Amino acid sequence: MRGLVFDIKEFSVRDGDGIRTTVFFKGCPLRCIWCHNPEGLSPVQELYECDAGCLQCGLCRRPCDHEDCQAVGRCLHVCPKNLVRCVGRYYESEVLAKTLLRKKMFFESMGGGITLSGGEPLLQADFCVDLLKRLSGKVHVALETSGYAAEEDFLRVIRLCDFVMMDLKLMDDEAHRTYTGVSNARILHNARLLMESGVPHLFRTPLIPGITDTDENLRAIADFVGAEPIELLPYNELAPAKYPSVHRTFTHKIDTTMKNAVDLSIFQNAVLRA
Repeated sequence: MRGLVFDIKEFSVRDGDGIRTTVFFKGCPLRCIWCHNPEGLSPVQELYECDAGCLQCGLCRRPCDHEDCQAVGRCLHVCPKNLVRCVGRYYESEVLAKTLLRKKMFFESMGGGITLSGGEPLLQADFCVDLLKRLSGKVHVALETSGYAAEEDFLRVIRLCDFVMMDLKLMDDEAHRTYTGVSNARILHNARLLMESGVPHLFRTPLIPGITDTDENLRAIADFVGAEPIELLPYNELAPAKYPSVHRTFTHKIDTTMKNAVDLSIFQNAVLRA
């Protein structure tokens, strides 16, 4: 079983309890206009080029015979300043699990573990399940998900997790389609399943100025989650910076002057991350 991963970050403190290693799965079915991981959107390997400092020498454009360069059409080994790389690496689940479990004792001592994130891990549900079966019971495993997946895939993945963090972005379906590219019907259905599952979990809402942080949207989310735990996440203003490197354009400028003050009293159980 192979899966495509675009990054593995160690010593993460924002993706669950304790100090963790976060595995970022490549590919996402949503197209949130505020996404700060554009390199995680495509479900295939792609070229990452950093223009800052480029010498315009053209060496990377010359043909080469390196096997790992063929997928992106550039030589990844010749740049004098190491500004060209391939985003996305295929891992066999057995190899990835063994690599992650090398820090098992560290995780135990620091109250941490492993978090599967993305992109969207559920887009590679079969690989997720295979990897989780190799990790479950050996180390604390958490999942970060948009919840946009078939019910069967959603349930079989979360049942292998110790903790699930799931996004609730917009409660109005039309607005959800406008700003993420998909309906929220499947997400809300899976959110209800998560609440009934018995799996420890946390809902999350990114506070996007003028879009998700409106009083109307936050009150609708508060009504939906009730006493369920929820974390409100600040907007990452550095989101546009990485888009040119993966040949994408950050087309929807977020007007940060529209940032609203959040009335936490509307939630029964909310944390506002600084």
